Amino acid sequence: MHTRSISVVASAAALVLLQPCLAVAATGSAGAAAGNQGAPDRPLSVNTVTDKDSLQRPHLPLRSGHGPGRPTTRRSQGTLRAADPDSTVTFDVTSGALSMSAPASASLGSGAPGTTISGTLGPVTVTDDRALLSASWTATASASDFTTGAATPPETIPATDTTYDPGTITTTGTITTTGTPVTLSNSAQTVVTGTDGVGDNTATWNPTVSISTPASAVGGTYTGTLTQSVA
Repeated sequence: MHTRSISVVASAAALVLLQPCLAVAATGSAGAAAGNQGAPDRPLSVNTVTDKDSLQRPHLPLRSGHGPGRPTTRRSQGTLRAADPDSTVTFDVTSGALSMSAPASASLGSGAPGTTISGTLGPVTVTDDRALLSASWTATASASDFTTGAATPPETIPATDTTYDPGTITTTGTITTTGTPVTLSNSAQTVVTGTDGVGDNTATWNPTVSISTPASAVGGTYTGTLTQSVA
């Protein structure tokens, strides 16, 4: 009984002694709030803990920040951004050759001595795959003499009795073409030119070949060679 009575009296005395501390703590909290110029703050809470002597004592929780009543501040770090990377990209545009295509053979028909025999040769095409910044080309034509039988003079019609007319020329890509009708010979002559070209281009024409047969021509099938080229 004596021991219990002392415990009760001691607990009451401890509470009495702690009242000024609680008052000081409350006063300090109010002063801090006033020092923060009205900044919002959470109300101060007081918890009680029981020590080993079964005495209940007030426990003031610590506040974060640099002092009582001051809000916690956090420093934000700026995001550092490195320079955007560049990649060098390469590729090749291929180029080809300048070429020409023409029929392997053609028949112009038939006619009596002293008349003109004419017909179309078939499509002749120049293909320029060189992919040049400034392209140009020249197409030429020549012919051998036309002969029959044993190719004796009466059985021969000279190349100079033959004309070549390119006619209409159709193109693709960028190219300017000019056709020139000529009288053929054993030497090459310009029949079509291509100028002011850019990149790949093509040109196609179907030439008319006409042969003036002499009145003294010998009957038979005449054969000759028409040679066309481009450069």
